[in-house]
Amino acid sequence: MKVLLTGGSGFIAAHCIDCLLKRGHDVVFSVRSDDKGQKILDNHPETPRSKLSYVIVKDIVQDGAFDEAVQSDPPFEAVLHTASPFTYSVQDPKKDLLDPAIIGTTGILKAVKKLAPSVKCVVITSSFAAMTNLDNPPKRYSESEWNPVTMEQAASGDSATAYRGSKALAERAAWEFVENEKPSFEVSTVNPALVLGPIVNYLNSLDAVNTSNQRIRDMILGEFKDKSLPPTGLYIWVDVRDVALAHVKIAETKEAYGKRLFCVAGHMSNSEIAEIIKSNFPEYKDRLPTKLENDRPVDVYGFDNSLSTELLGLQYRPLDKCIVDTVKSLQATGA
Repeated sequence: MKVLLTGGSGFIAAHCIDCLLKRGHDVVFSVRSDDKGQKILDNHPETPRSKLSYVIVKDIVQDGAFDEAVQSDPPFEAVLHTASPFTYSVQDPKKDLLDPAIIGTTGILKAVKKLAPSVKCVVITSSFAAMTNLDNPPKRYSESEWNPVTMEQAASGDSATAYRGSKALAERAAWEFVENEKPSFEVSTVNPALVLGPIVNYLNSLDAVNTSNQRIRDMILGEFKDKSLPPTGLYIWVDVRDVALAHVKIAETKEAYGKRLFCVAGHMSNSEIAEIIKSNFPEYKDRLPTKLENDRPVDVYGFDNSLSTELLGLQYRPLDKCIVDTVKSLQATGA
């Protein structure tokens, strides 16, 4: 199968490339610059250009941004749309988060409808952020939950509200597109919890670690040594390699087309992560607080991930494996 992957240098996307190639697919990924594209190609030296290549999409907010990218010979059969910002360093919520997420999502769907009739499924990276209801949380989260945030709230709130809003509003826009435009392809979304896991060394420096892994980096660098760990915030997590596999398996599985899939491995807290680091990397023991207090509430919300395990056959990696592999990847990047 030939697959277009947008946002190719992102954390999840880099793992998607590895997963797609491993499973025998041909990949064209989009990046914003030749420098990024070449870096990715250089780190797959055994892969011929017929199996892995890139296209430049400079700005996903521009009208027609994906028009060239979606055209290919032989043509694409699936699109994995991972391009969307995840950052809390925001000057202008609309410009930095909301527009790229929403316009980028509708932009790829419009381009596929207009110019790529061979595409059968577009898999969109959404998020648990599109499901969270902070004011009235359910006892157990599943695919039926939606974040009720409005555009006005997202644009005028803090950066965390803007990020969560960008994911919810982008996903809603995708489902509305399907309903209104009735394209020949189907849309599916992957809604992962907090995504942890090994960083891709050739794309990252320690200063540029993806947002969700920064807590692990800061722990091993001793940032919390003389103070308590920061609040965990989100108590459910998933390994990036399982999220990447979910994207690829959806594209391969007709029964998963048109579905929303919640990807979550289990509960966790920052103190549990720190304990795993202490147990497996004694050299970091002195860099972590002596006393670790678990801030995970006893009555923390539950989750139902049965659709992803039954439909895709996903077997989620355990937390200790994820953290050990992540620390090793940070060490390889100079931690």
